[in-house]
Amino acid sequence: MSETLHLHTEPAEDITGLVLSGGGARAAYQVGVLHQLAKWFAQEKRSELDFPFKILCGTSAGAINAAALTCCGRNFYQSTDRMMRVWENFRSEQVFRSDSLGIIRTGARWLSALSIGWMLRKRPKSLLDNSPLTDLLHQLLHFRRLDEALESGHIHALAVAASSYTSGRSVTFFQTQKALEPWIRTQRVAVQTRITVEHLLASAAIPFVFPSVRLDMEGALEWFGDGAMRQLAPISPAIHLGANRVMVIGSSQEAKNHTAAVEMQMAYPSLAQIAGHAMASIFLDSLSSDIERLSRVNKTLSLLPPETATQSALKPIDLLVISPSARIDEIAAKHTNDLPRPVRTMLSALGATEAGGSSLASYLLFEGNYTRELIRMGIADTIAKRDEVFAFFRLGQHP
Repeated sequence: MSETLHLHTEPAEDITGLVLSGGGARAAYQVGVLHQLAKWFAQEKRSELDFPFKILCGTSAGAINAAALTCCGRNFYQSTDRMMRVWENFRSEQVFRSDSLGIIRTGARWLSALSIGWMLRKRPKSLLDNSPLTDLLHQLLHFRRLDEALESGHIHALAVAASSYTSGRSVTFFQTQKALEPWIRTQRVAVQTRITVEHLLASAAIPFVFPSVRLDMEGALEWFGDGAMRQLAPISPAIHLGANRVMVIGSSQEAKNHTAAVEMQMAYPSLAQIAGHAMASIFLDSLSSDIERLSRVNKTLSLLPPETATQSALKPIDLLVISPSARIDEIAAKHTNDLPRPVRTMLSALGATEAGGSSLASYLLFEGNYTRELIRMGIADTIAKRDEVFAFFRLGQHP
């Protein structure tokens, strides 16, 4: 949907921000949306529209995608094309240890800790070992290009959200060329710094699943996990950094599109179902709530007399939201057998391969058959919203 929303910042020029939500392997959907958008921009052949976003904000896997966009070069189409090649050919072993030994060292020990934790001398840090992701990010991301993009004004800012286990605060780490006054809200702070692979790993450290990461927090070291935790206003960093137009790419079907029919389940929910529900609360609900909250503010302001509205500290934010048209859980259920056997065995113990348990698997299915299907859906959903997209980006309006 395309709406006019309001927040407190009023830039002197039109500045478009991009907000990419979290969701692990679900983030493949974002790449499909971005690549289709890049195709349309390439067809325009208008240099000023070569890269449409001045401010990029990401959380969890969305943070990695946002960083990849800024680190792959200045050409929007070529950047999304490189991202497509990575996501289309993903294998779980590129993200986490999926061999038997790796699973025994992490997943099996973690499951044992649930029942006999008091007997273990060394408690596990996480369900999975994501050291392969560390190597992959160092290999693929060239932060020198981010520095160049900021220095040239090609982009204005990159922001990455993470959650501090140490302080309990949601922290937005952002990098800009110019010094900006960080914002502070209740349980939310911003820190200007140089973005690194460690910030991305912290933002993508799904609780219990991936290990937390220690980062410098204004001179003190704190442990951080997935940025979606306690992120009450995921759109706000883009606004604080100066965007007055924001595109949001979600990773879950809009609630209004969910079917009303729900099968009655008599059995007690499995650990995978409970974990999947918890992850949905972490990754998906805050974004929907933020959009809904801003919509209510917009509606309230629209009822004010024009002279009162112009004096208000709240200013219009044009918002475009693209979200999956189908339930990703159901897509994941078709691809659980694509996971390596050791991972599949471990997830089976949690109930993730049973009916209703595929939500957990949907975040961990870094396998090509699954990610390609999400990419295709992202492309199709963007095409379905062509008129809204063209209007938002003013495409097709030749001078």
